Amino acid sequence: MHPLNPEPLIEAAAIAARLEAMGGELTDFYRGKPLTVVVVLQGALFFAADLLRHLPLPMEVESFRASSYHGGRESSGTVTLEPALAGRETLRWAGRHLLVLDDILDTGRTLGALRERLLQEGAASVRSAVLLSKRKTRAVPVEADHVGFEIGDCFVVGYGLDDGGMGRNLPYIAAVSPPPPSGISG
Repeated sequence: MHPLNPEPLIEAAAIAARLEAMGGELTDFYRGKPLTVVVVLQGALFFAADLLRHLPLPMEVESFRASSYHGGRESSGTVTLEPALAGRETLRWAGRHLLVLDDILDTGRTLGALRERLLQEGAASVRSAVLLSKRKTRAVPVEADHVGFEIGDCFVVGYGLDDGGMGRNLPYIAAVSPPPPSGISG
């Protein structure tokens, strides 16, 4: 067990089952559309790799580095976005149907900023899928189109999410701060 929290909030088997179901939903939705998946690094790396194995569709995969926590446990309020490939300031989204994959929807700032940027750069549509969505009032009124699990307002690690760079490699989701009594759903 990881020293941050010995008890998983969401077990690895539950994550695997939910990603398989989400893969089916997304395959049905995107069948016949020119799909480009945009992965938000670094947190969504594990989520994206496992989810995309359940989408038997032709697709391009791109990525953005995004940060609003800047090393802390709460959003700084400032979102930094940059294409993950150096030298590619603007990718060509014109006419593409984009699916943004992110690890967690918390304040809404990252997803809102990325959605706005991609639409400004000519995307035909921008939808989103997140592994986790916190049940809380968001600073930016945005919701994900596809959600793996809803959780209470707690700080979590594992399956790509980190605490100061640590904990990403856990095969499950663990709460660093105790979750509220409402628990998870998904």
